[in-house]
Amino acid sequence: MPELPELEVVCEVLQRRAVGRQIASVELLPPGGSIVVRDLTLDGFESGLTGATISTISRRGKYLVFAFQGNHSPLYLAINPKLTGRLQLATREVKRRAKTHVIFGLSNGLELRYLDQKQMGQLYLTRELASVQEYMNLGPEPFEITLEEFRQRLKPYRGEIKGILTRGEFVAGIGNAYADEILWAALLHPYRKRTQLTAEEIERLYTAMLVTLSDAIEKVRFEMQENIDQKPRDFMAVHMKTGEPCPRCGTTISLVGANQRITNFCRTCQPGGLTKGM
Repeated sequence: MPELPELEVVCEVLQRRAVGRQIASVELLPPGGSIVVRDLTLDGFESGLTGATISTISRRGKYLVFAFQGNHSPLYLAINPKLTGRLQLATREVKRRAKTHVIFGLSNGLELRYLDQKQMGQLYLTRELASVQEYMNLGPEPFEITLEEFRQRLKPYRGEIKGILTRGEFVAGIGNAYADEILWAALLHPYRKRTQLTAEEIERLYTAMLVTLSDAIEKVRFEMQENIDQKPRDFMAVHMKTGEPCPRCGTTISLVGANQRITNFCRTCQPGGLTKGM
């Protein structure tokens, strides 16, 4: 799943390459196009966007938000890639990849393509972002809250700390992969209960969140360059590193599959699992 670091860099690239460009054409490719698109304007996805000019592109949590000038104002396209969604910038001559569902032809001759292996992502066309309920329920961005605000936001939660980190209403933009990385950096077991964390551990978690995400943005920016369809993660310390040595202590990285997701961590650096085998 693309998370905050990847989407932040994708947003930067699109700000350079797509802002100020007109949507010359919109193509929904069957069968996936009609599955991933949500036209909340009820005026037609293709007709509503054709001729509109991209005025801004921003990131909010795990959404990319395009604002338009043109046919109808205001007009927004909110893209939530979910598990396997990707955006690709390509010339018309570049062969379309399998599972390409939506193609936006830009006035500079490029195509912005939406690809999604599982067709789980959503592209919302709306005049009011408030109509996208999940978007409106997002918590603050990780870089926009203080340590004290972080502590206060944690208080209502009592469950496992990894699950809390990945809840968009707690903080926006952190998913499965970067939760593993943040917890490794904070020396915290992913299945520790929030109620068992000390004040010092919460501060460590907050600092690890900021440093891990900031460092990841820099690494993704360097590795991704202009190839926004890529998801560089080779630099990660533990996520998807099952069986490899921990970069800090050398212990073999563990894997636990629970709640339909993979969790990687170091049993030496991150002690304290409450459940046998974890």
